[in-house]
Amino acid sequence: MKKLVLFGIVLFTTVFSYAQTQENKLVPQIVVSGEGKIKVTPDQAVITVGAENTGNDAADVKTKNDVTIDAIIKYIKKMKLPATDYQTQRVSLYKSYDYQKKKNTYTASQNIIITLKDLSKYDELIMGVVDAGANVIHGVDFKSSKVAEYESQARVKAVQNAKAKAADYASALNQKVGKAIMVSDNSMTNYPRPVYAAMKMDSEMAAPARETLAIGEIEVIANVTINFAIE
Repeated sequence: MKKLVLFGIVLFTTVFSYAQTQENKLVPQIVVSGEGKIKVTPDQAVITVGAENTGNDAADVKTKNDVTIDAIIKYIKKMKLPATDYQTQRVSLYKSYDYQKKKNTYTASQNIIITLKDLSKYDELIMGVVDAGANVIHGVDFKSSKVAEYESQARVKAVQNAKAKAADYASALNQKVGKAIMVSDNSMTNYPRPVYAAMKMDSEMAAPARETLAIGEIEVIANVTINFAIE
């Protein structure tokens, strides 16, 4: 009986090992990457503006900054932007010591990030917040309200690009492209944009409204890596 059981175990192990070997059999394959780009005219801008004041008294500096921010927010409300489209981003109050003058100075600052969904109001908004007291502009990011749709289109183009590459390589090898074995999405959800250093302004910069916005285009990019079987 023991011999029979032992024989059964050995037989099962042999069959299992053979099946496992068959499953682990290497499939000839080719690994390619693909990229899909969709150029889009942006329809939104994310603008970061702020106020910064420096002085010898912390409370006085903070009060001046609060008054300016209050004026900026009131102007934004006057433009009837939805409350969900603007938000305080950063508030700070810090002390610096001047070793030459041997005294402390204090700097208060606060930023507001604004999502502008009507780009025709860009110049009006910028001049308005400057008139309200904003003395720092940190930059402008361009966005699209249809980003999910464009990302989907970019992914399709990335797969098509990968398939075309695989076909080229397989043709050179006198082989054919089979099914996809593995797909890896390497896409990033950020977009190329200009980077602006913070620009400090003063009241002399206030001027009549003028066209200052060049919208251009942004690129929605998808990257994919695909393992194709080759036959």
